[in-house]
Amino acid sequence: MSGPLKVALLGCGTVGRQVLRLLDEQAEDLSARIGRGVEVVGIAVRRPAHHPDVPAHLLTTDAHALVTRDDVDLVVEVIGGIEPARTLILEAFESGASVVSANKALLAEDGVALHAAAAKAGVDLYYEAAVAGAIPLLRPLRESLAGDQLRRVVGIVNGTTNYILSRMAETGAGFAEALAEATDLGYAEADPTADIDGFDAASKAAILASLAFHTPVTAADVHREGISAVSATDVARAAEIGCTVKLLAICERVTNGEGDSVAVRVHPAMIPTSHPLAAVGGAFNAVFVEAEAAGQLMFYGQGAGGEPTASAVLGDLVAVARNRLAGAAGQGTTGYANLPVRTMADTPTRYHVSLDVADKPGVLATVAQEFARHDVSISTVRQDGHGDAATLVIVTHSAPDAALSATIAALRDMPAVRDVTSVLRVEGLT
Repeated sequence: MSGPLKVALLGCGTVGRQVLRLLDEQAEDLSARIGRGVEVVGIAVRRPAHHPDVPAHLLTTDAHALVTRDDVDLVVEVIGGIEPARTLILEAFESGASVVSANKALLAEDGVALHAAAAKAGVDLYYEAAVAGAIPLLRPLRESLAGDQLRRVVGIVNGTTNYILSRMAETGAGFAEALAEATDLGYAEADPTADIDGFDAASKAAILASLAFHTPVTAADVHREGISAVSATDVARAAEIGCTVKLLAICERVTNGEGDSVAVRVHPAMIPTSHPLAAVGGAFNAVFVEAEAAGQLMFYGQGAGGEPTASAVLGDLVAVARNRLAGAAGQGTTGYANLPVRTMADTPTRYHVSLDVADKPGVLATVAQEFARHDVSISTVRQDGHGDAATLVIVTHSAPDAALSATIAALRDMPAVRDVTSVLRVEGLT
């Protein structure tokens, strides 16, 4: 191979512009690191007139023609969404081009098929930027820890929700107030649904679980709950027991008598303030990994934004370019384990439950009996009286989530329980 590596860019939004800028500013260094220069030969956009600062001769509205050019070595896809991104990536593979993508939704939905297509074509599919922005995470899971067995991957992988929950903890604000602040500062989109309802984090969790456990996992396999129901009272209750509330993506390899399985979930949870993830504030991301031999590892940094995401894209671009020059594709994902994905109902979790109850003798015993009837063991109980009512705060031991949910449903029907005011899962307590 001689001459520069020729790159086609799909999309020129926030991330695409930063990719272009870094390719220009770091051209000499990138050439030295790769062993060849890098030349952008085309940029596919929907409205060329909206990009007056981009050389006009590079812009095209015909993405299909761009990715199937016989001189294109590598396609960088930063348009997002499922279609037309999926079709364009598959066309790039068929034309012999490798692909670098930041498309978490597509990889979470169709990663297995895309990897198979890349392997068949003998090209690369890299997507470090799809999870946690600039944080080097996916390649360490796929390569650096390839000789180890991972047991658990737990992360804060959505900056918007982490900013909201951080502000609720710092100021005592309610969810709506903290969301409005995040929107004003640009941390939340005008339509924040994908973030606050957990869709974004669920896509990332699927990608993490697939890599960590060598098992195909899609976003549909991920149990998902958002943060809109988290109240200022929930956050205050967490602080009372030395915890804070975070939206967590939790990927676990669960072992029992029936063999190993994979459990993947996204939901708000209380975690001890002593846990490394508890100190992750603002819009930052962090992922905590537990491995058999390596022990506990943590990856922390900027999880979103044009520049951090572009940094991850360029890291992949360099890796793919080196593979290209070496005449071989890099290591893809492996799904050899093909472990079953456990339902949320069967997944062991812990609950923190707040109840408003009648303040009279025997109520606590009656409530405790309901937990015992569902085989849920109570870890701690605190009772605060106020007039003819009282608040019971109960933290359970680990039990199947179905048993915990059934317990809560039964408590809501008890005459002595005036209201189940809060239910949050708990992680990391001994």
